[in-house]
Amino acid sequence: MIEDYRYHYHVLDQQPVSDAVLDSLKHELYKLEQEHPDLITPDSPTQRTGGKALEKFDKVAHRRRMLSMEDVFSPEEFEEWLERVLRLAEQPKLDVFCMPKVDGLAMSLTYEDGIFTMGATRGDGTIGENVTQNLKTVEAIPLCLKEPKGFKLPKVLEVRGEIYLPVKAFEKLNKEQEKKGEAPFSNPRNAAAGSIRQLDPAIAASRHLRFMAWDLVTDIGQKTQNEEWEMLSGMGFRPTPESVRCRSLEEIRAHWDHLQKKRDRMGFWIDGMVVRVNDNQVFERLGIVGKTPRALVAWKFPAFEVTTVVKEIQWFVGRTGTLTPVAVVAPSWIGGTTVTHASLHNLDEIKRLDVRVGDTVVLYKAGEIIPKVKEVVKPLRPRGTKEAAPPALCPVCGSKVVRQTGEVAIMCSNPRCFAQDREVILHAARAFGMDGIGPQTVGALLENSLVHRAPDLFALTMDDLQGLEGFADVSSKKLVDEIQSRRKIPFANFIVALGIRNVGEETAYDLAHHFRSLEALVEATRADYQDIPNIGEIVADSLFSFFGNKANQSLVESYLRNGVEIAYPQKRKHAVFDGKSVVLTGALSFLTREEAKSRVREAGGDISSFVSKETDFVVAGNDPGSKFDKAKKLGVRILSEDEFLRMLSEK
Repeated sequence: MIEDYRYHYHVLDQQPVSDAVLDSLKHELYKLEQEHPDLITPDSPTQRTGGKALEKFDKVAHRRRMLSMEDVFSPEEFEEWLERVLRLAEQPKLDVFCMPKVDGLAMSLTYEDGIFTMGATRGDGTIGENVTQNLKTVEAIPLCLKEPKGFKLPKVLEVRGEIYLPVKAFEKLNKEQEKKGEAPFSNPRNAAAGSIRQLDPAIAASRHLRFMAWDLVTDIGQKTQNEEWEMLSGMGFRPTPESVRCRSLEEIRAHWDHLQKKRDRMGFWIDGMVVRVNDNQVFERLGIVGKTPRALVAWKFPAFEVTTVVKEIQWFVGRTGTLTPVAVVAPSWIGGTTVTHASLHNLDEIKRLDVRVGDTVVLYKAGEIIPKVKEVVKPLRPRGTKEAAPPALCPVCGSKVVRQTGEVAIMCSNPRCFAQDREVILHAARAFGMDGIGPQTVGALLENSLVHRAPDLFALTMDDLQGLEGFADVSSKKLVDEIQSRRKIPFANFIVALGIRNVGEETAYDLAHHFRSLEALVEATRADYQDIPNIGEIVADSLFSFFGNKANQSLVESYLRNGVEIAYPQKRKHAVFDGKSVVLTGALSFLTREEAKSRVREAGGDISSFVSKETDFVVAGNDPGSKFDKAKKLGVRILSEDEFLRMLSEK
């Protein structure tokens, strides 16, 4: 019964009995074995925990070398590997097995007569460490094997797989570390490695480690990797989930994309996809190069941290005249793209990091944001480097650069700087949703005096564009049609297009739904602006100053004169989230985060980033974070994604 529970819970992800029932069964077995010690067997569930602490780990020679894998990081590198393998294998058809690359610790398990007798680390591939006592504490490792259907277990059998720490167990472990005043583990892999190498098995037992099998080393008649998966499952192991057989490059790419999108919801860390020739005979025939099999590769997910070298520091002028430093770096593959530039934020950040031309730096990327410089690897700094200095003159117009008292940013002193005009128009074009209008196009329009500010875009004709380089009849018509199709714009987007300092998308949405007309927005006082929740003195001053400026009043009038239509938000009647504060946490299956925010706003609600007593609802997707825990603690109503969607559909 206990072994059956282990199999259902740790292999099949099912819970046939409650934890209380299991504890009772274990206790009953323990008492029985204490009364009759002769009944204790090596595969008894009571033998998983306890035991004396070891003085050291014994060395173990692997029967068969534990190899490593070649890593590839781009689609081009993967296709090169695939072409090479197909050529060497002389296979007319593609047949591979794809599985998630679990970020854990490789292990070798040995069974004699179906009983678990030894577990060892990879070590140097030839010699590992005997960590059997610690592995016995891992419930996902069967102490006694089942016999797979249609096959007979041999005298000695070896299985390999990965010891790992689930994300939730990792987070819990780090909280315990912090409570004890000890340093938290940097990632689940390090935590798993540290846990499995504890000399006291009781410590390993407390860490809630798991195991996934990915290789049946002993030949018992299996011909392919996907056949091994079925056999490993039949023996009582949990093979790596989300593993599939692929017979085309398109299928491989699709599964890689699938795993990358799902990685944050799998409950354990994966850092790529392993691709292996499915046929075991072909796999063996292709052989080994150094320490890696030819027929196996790890196609890693885009890295979010890489090292590269700073070639130059350039300064770019934004729409407000602010100069932003950007590091020009050696081309690096990060987050799925090759990057050559990285943000340095501002002068203070350059000084804090002490970034210099020639430095080796660590880049990091979050989401789709431009990579940033995280730190300098100073031991690799070349001799003779000099501290980075800000420019004295604007790199675009040559005007003097100034720094306002109390401000971090340095600014171009010329209010009519060409770069500022270009960025202001680009900002407006993006707010209107215009495609095909980039920096070069806007620059050409400005240089040829076809536009002076953003509203002039709506007055452009095909004849105006005919003389510009790169614009023929088709391209001219396409650009003009695109601009004209964007004349109608939601009020919030129009406010964003105006480029008011300190006013972003969230604030623009609040303004649009509070005033509901351009006239009311323009004629409001400072006090009127500050009456809106989340708008403070600084934003109110920016708004009042902007609409009090004659040039900006002319800008607004020019938009209307050139045919721009503003779509004002309608006053809602009994919207389901009217006046409610909503927080989103976790990954949603049916909506993107931005779509969910938009739906909440359409239903009258306000989106908040923080959970407090004033929060009305927390929408919890897959793997919710600390916001979910805080909501439970504060008694805030938590909605599942299904409940959230049902509420949105209510009239």
